[in-house]
Amino acid sequence: MSFVLVVIAWCLLFVVAWPLALLAIFLLPLLWLLALPFRALGVVVEALFAFIKAVLFLPARLLGHRG
Repeated sequence: MSFVLVVIAWCLLFVVAWPLALLAIFLLPLLWLLALPFRALGVVVEALFAFIKAVLFLPARLLGHRG
């Protein structure tokens, strides 16, 4: 459903300001490529926090706490 709304919004933008719509079509893939390293870094940081949480809660789990 979100894709349909994006297409409808782009069509409205194309009708109102077609140069801006064409610029968006060409720049959005470039912005997506530039954002990939930051998304990968976010995945790594999230995994690191999950690992730290698991290490910190390990003694409680060994003692039988079910949280």
